[in-house]
Amino acid sequence: MKVLRDTWLVFGRYFSIFIHNPAWVAIGVLQPVLYLVLFAPLLKPIASMRGFPPGGAYNVFVPGLLVQLGMFGAAGVGFSLISELRMGVIERLRVTPVSRVALLFGRALRDMFSIVLQSLILILIALPFGLSIHPLGVVVVLLLIGLIGLLTASIAYAVALAVKSEDTYAPIVFTAALPILLLSGVLLPMSIAPQWL
Repeated sequence: MKVLRDTWLVFGRYFSIFIHNPAWVAIGVLQPVLYLVLFAPLLKPIASMRGFPPGGAYNVFVPGLLVQLGMFGAAGVGFSLISELRMGVIERLRVTPVSRVALLFGRALRDMFSIVLQSLILILIALPFGLSIHPLGVVVVLLLIGLIGLLTASIAYAVALAVKSEDTYAPIVFTAALPILLLSGVLLPMSIAPQWL
């Protein structure tokens, strides 16, 4: 029970920081919106190709953008942990009676909340572009994106704690995330990819 209370306290601390800086949400949504506006129209001509999933370009592309948002949005959170390690914030928090698990899990929950909020905003922005949704499907997608974000943030924190340097952290995380993103069919359906992929 103490771990849950401590997690809630840590979540509250980082959520307060999040609320007082709404630019984080705007910046987090900006890249997927640019993909939506600049890249998705390029998919319209290939949407009629054999092997392209049914439903149109936006119904295929937006779910991929949501996964990208969950992965890359959460992959970057290790930078803030490294910064707090360097400034001594984590050392000061470790001497408090708060559980060490809660120190990371509370942060990861805040990251999950941020990613779910950004995903909801992206879905709402994509509606005028031609995205068709089902309300229950949106709830399921937001839950899945939240879980992807929570898992990716947890891995990002583990890597950040291990390397303790932004110069090492960035290549490790983004080199691992890029093949996952490209080979998962998130940006383009794998059904239209070359056979060797």
